[in-house]
Amino acid sequence: MAFDPQDYYFKRAKTEDYAARSVYKLQEIHNRFRIFEIGDTVLDLGASPGSWSQYAAQLVGKNGRIVGVDLTPITLKIPNAHFIVADIREETTAQKILDTGLKIPVDVVISDMAPKTTGVKITDQSRSFELCTLALSCAQKWLKPGGNFVAKLFDGPDFNLFREELRQSFRQVEILRPKSTRKESKELFFIGLHKLSQ
Repeated sequence: MAFDPQDYYFKRAKTEDYAARSVYKLQEIHNRFRIFEIGDTVLDLGASPGSWSQYAAQLVGKNGRIVGVDLTPITLKIPNAHFIVADIREETTAQKILDTGLKIPVDVVISDMAPKTTGVKITDQSRSFELCTLALSCAQKWLKPGGNFVAKLFDGPDFNLFREELRQSFRQVEILRPKSTRKESKELFFIGLHKLSQ
């Protein structure tokens, strides 16, 4: 079947007023593993265009808080969310996150970060792994014991390595390819549940 950028999930996202179809990936992950709770604080890495933050904000409620970080500005207005333009690889980003007033440590770290694809499979997979490793490093630093973590990885030779790294930090590790993932996509989502005390 030919690639259709305006498929069922794209149209559904427009109807339900979400910024992108990727919201349904996070929705399925939460429905399976109960990532969020009312009142949670959430760090959303690679947040643009904002659909994951939209969904998380609904689940954590008015007393919860979301901080989204991305290289691209996000123009959405969400009462309990704050967006910053920053590079998670830069040392100054940590202070920018703290400057939002986000309560540290957070309850959940989610990452939909993905590299700009080159079309060279091994290169794209390697860059995806690098971003996943960065997201995990943030979770190890910012996530409270017992907290939850979600990150996207392009399937490839680093799959088992990343899974083993997660197992060092979380009581339970799950892997999911959501139903809304496009058939041609190689992305998978790693879910780390109940962060261990270090």
